[in-house]
Parts: sequence; C-alpha cells; structure tokens
Amino acid sequence: MNDTEFIVDQLKRAYEGEAWHGPSLMEALSGVDAATAAARPLPKAHNIWQLVLHVANWNEVFLKRMDGGALQLSPEEDFPTVTDTSEAAWKAALAKLQVSHKNLEKRVSGADASFLERRVPGKDYNFRFMAHGIVQHEAYHAGQISILKKPAK
Repeated sequence: MNDTEFIVDQLKRAYEGEAWHGPSLMEALSGVDAATAAARPLPKAHNIWQLVLHVANWNEVFLKRMDGGALQLSPEEDFPTVTDTSEAAWKAALAKLQVSHKNLEKRVSGADASFLERRVPGKDYNFRFMAHGIVQHEAYHAGQISILKKPAK
C-alpha cells in the first residue's frame, strides 16, 4: 500500500467504519435526526449540525487547496449558524458531508504520491500533514458527536 492509498484507507475508516479509535463519523451520526442535530445539550458548545457542516466545509477547503487556493474559512463558514432545522435541511447537510468526503477520497486516491510533499498554499506544511489532519479531524468530531447525542437517548 503506498502513501496515498494508506491515507484514503484511513479517510474511509474515519468516515465509514472499522476505525481503531472507535465510532466513525457516520457511525456516530447513525440515528441522529434534525431535532437531535439542532439540540444544544451543552449551551456553549457547537451542536451536531454545526459540526457536520464544519467537517464538510473543511473537506472542501482541502480540495480547493489541492487546486492551488490559499483558502481560509471565516468564523461563520467554520461553524455555520443553522436557521432551517427541518428534516429536509438536515438531510441536505448530511448529503453535503457525504459529497465532500467522497470527493476528498476520490481526489486523494487519484493524486500521485508527489502531491503529498507539495506545500499547502499559504501554509508552512505539506499535503501529507494536512491529509493526516483531515483524518484526525473526522475522528475528533465523531467523538464530539457521540457525546452530544447521548442526552437525546
């Protein structure tokens, strides 16, 4: 397994399952409805919905940086305010997460290994560092989501 294949494998595990750390992002989101996603069991913490959009937006940042963009999210883009808390809007947020993640897997798997050594535009680290960070990012937020959904059970 080469480096890009390893990273894609880790991305899949962090997103869909068979991860060493515990529940994947989608396992953590299993059974979460719009009301649970919008709830604030910890008043000063982000809710599940914001975390889903946050992860999706950072996946998209990675893709745009692969294209040469020195993108940085604004605070509102980083953790968006959710105003429509309908089931349809929740399903759209989950779809955005899925599309962003699948696009990330596809782009990384299609890249040659030298891309990992390229410096991320506007940063002092390379894509290898950022790719491992994206895996860790999904695992971290899967843990947060697991904690936030416990009060709803």
